[in-house]
Amino acid sequence: MKDNIRIAISGKSGCGNTTVSRLVAESLNLRFINFTFRSLAEERGLNLREVLSLAAKDDAWDKEVDSRQVKLAREDGGCVLGSRLAIWMLAEADLKVYLTARAITRARRIMLREGGSLEAVAAFTEERDRQDRERYLRIYNIDNDDYSFADLIINTDELNPSEIAALIIDRAR
Repeated sequence: MKDNIRIAISGKSGCGNTTVSRLVAESLNLRFINFTFRSLAEERGLNLREVLSLAAKDDAWDKEVDSRQVKLAREDGGCVLGSRLAIWMLAEADLKVYLTARAITRARRIMLREGGSLEAVAAFTEERDRQDRERYLRIYNIDNDDYSFADLIINTDELNPSEIAALIIDRAR
């Protein structure tokens, strides 16, 4: 494996992007980059729903998140960039990984992480997926439902984060 490898990991909310990206980065001793709407919300003293609402009306939110994470990923040295659009935005990534999972699996994972009822989380997640897709198409002409170009596509429904990370690490090596 090359020393300055750049690995991009994408997937919709609840697929394990952040957890898996962190595990891969730690295992390979690479920088972990995961600057998201949640990060921006924390910086600005807002909650995620507020930022999502603002982003639905103003493309500057997406552009800021995406440009900041790509800038970090392009700094010297290897890294693991985990974000919704990592495999599209970091075109020069040495390994592009897309994580998938059924909608109900994703909703269960998000509910365990953030609380709430399964029905409410599933509805919120479905709406967020719809809004994300519309924004990505409008802003970047990216269809995040077309990830066929990824080097590795992993269905995470039946795998735990360590198992998913191991598959990525094996491919990276």
